[in-house]
Amino acid sequence: MDIDSLSAIKVNRKFGDEPFEHNSLQLPINLLSFWQWSASDIIGNAMRGILAEYIVASSVGENSGVRTEWDAFDIKTTEGIKVEVKSAAYIQSWEQKKYSAVQFNIRTTRAWNQESNERSNEIIRQSDVYVFCLLKHKEQNTINPLNLEQWEFYVLPTETLNQVLDLQKTITLNRLKALKPEKVGYNELYLAIKNAASV
Repeated sequence: MDIDSLSAIKVNRKFGDEPFEHNSLQLPINLLSFWQWSASDIIGNAMRGILAEYIVASSVGENSGVRTEWDAFDIKTTEGIKVEVKSAAYIQSWEQKKYSAVQFNIRTTRAWNQESNERSNEIIRQSDVYVFCLLKHKEQNTINPLNLEQWEFYVLPTETLNQVLDLQKTITLNRLKALKPEKVGYNELYLAIKNAASV
């Protein structure tokens, strides 16, 4: 095959029962067992961030497809609103001497195009709206990121970040609150995103 013909692969949503194979035989392990092995730590930073994206995607009805790694922004609503999702938590899955300080990444980026495998020359914040997801629960023995009452969501137009913070790379929770984002629960999240996009 000519290497020039290797276009982007269309990723189909998997079900979990897809088996591993070896020498044309199905092994007693499947994709679900891999997911359980690799993604069960939903309190740690890496997987919690992806979980937060899924939570926001589900709130706007965009969770039926598949997540695109390294996309310019995290979610696009049916209205065309581009959403960037950031997460933080006080409690991590590793041993802590104290609660983690809450801060979120807001750095500008160069957008990556999956089809062309090229990055834009323009360095900006790529979304219309930011959703800052805080896993606010502070009791280690009862923390459960799947309980959406343990989260709070702060929704802010990207333009506010651009105007007030310019090229700043991170923002603390107190600084974020000073920008007067809309603080909502899960059920109010979609409306808050639409409100922020219309500012």
